[in-house]
Amino acid sequence: MTIAVAGDVHFEGVLRDRLRDPATALAPTTSALAAADVAIVNLETSVGTGGRPDPAKRYTFQAPPSAFAALAGAGVDVATMANNHALDFGREPLPGMFDALERARRADPPLDVVGFGRDAAEAFRAGRTEVGGPGGTLVATIGATVAALDPTADPTGSWAATADSAGTADAVDPTRLLRAVARADSSADVVVAYLHWGVQGERCPSREQRSLAADVVAAGADVVVGSHTHRLQGDGRLGPGYVAYGLGNYAWYTQASEATSTTGVLTLTVRPPASPSGRARVTEAAWTPARIGSDGLPAPLRSAEVADFDADRADLRACAGLDD
Repeated sequence: MTIAVAGDVHFEGVLRDRLRDPATALAPTTSALAAADVAIVNLETSVGTGGRPDPAKRYTFQAPPSAFAALAGAGVDVATMANNHALDFGREPLPGMFDALERARRADPPLDVVGFGRDAAEAFRAGRTEVGGPGGTLVATIGATVAALDPTADPTGSWAATADSAGTADAVDPTRLLRAVARADSSADVVVAYLHWGVQGERCPSREQRSLAADVVAAGADVVVGSHTHRLQGDGRLGPGYVAYGLGNYAWYTQASEATSTTGVLTLTVRPPASPSGRARVTEAAWTPARIGSDGLPAPLRSAEVADFDADRADLRACAGLDD
């Protein structure tokens, strides 16, 4: 089976008008996502209508509920909203957002959203995707944010979901995240953890990222991927797991530099466990490299650019301390 992962998606600037037709808003450049058995991205925006921009933040994003339909139309199965933009417009829009979420989960095609919930239990709930229909391979996806570890991050520590308030799955203290991963591992064939972490602009993962990745793999995650740095970081093997520290931007309103506009879809071929006590294993990892254009959408790299992408990927893997 295949799992495709990509980085940050929102609908600001030039991307907003594309939501006039949600079914095709991202479809022109997302064939690698649609081709996979399971596709996962980070939805880097608040969703809903109303509310006011957080005055403490420099950048605030909000998309209408049609953003969920746009992701589903692009072939995305699961989106995480565990990030430092999920509550950019406060809590006033949340009732409408949760109603839209329930509709998205029941739609055809459906979209599940993880990493955000009405309380902490819901925020840490694992999305569950059955590949091959009922009784097939069960993929569990957990979203969590540790962006507060970044000293340049926005002041969003109060956004963490609690026992009686809505918010993000916060893993600055990783205890609950590790329990959620272990619980998912006990019932699912494949466990994916999508984490919002790291230091913006850095090409190599931080010491905290590397430590947490090892702990999440030890807890039972087969695949650990992440975003927040707004550029690609290394991907490769870490013990029995596969880690991609930074997936960069994917559908994004600005192209500040070559580093922040270089992107792609990482498709992992996964062999499910052969026995209940075994672990899934990534047998192949392949990038579909792209560059974000002035329209905010990723376009495939020209053949002459692919060799440079591959060389940079090897350098990123080395500085991440991962194996091929």
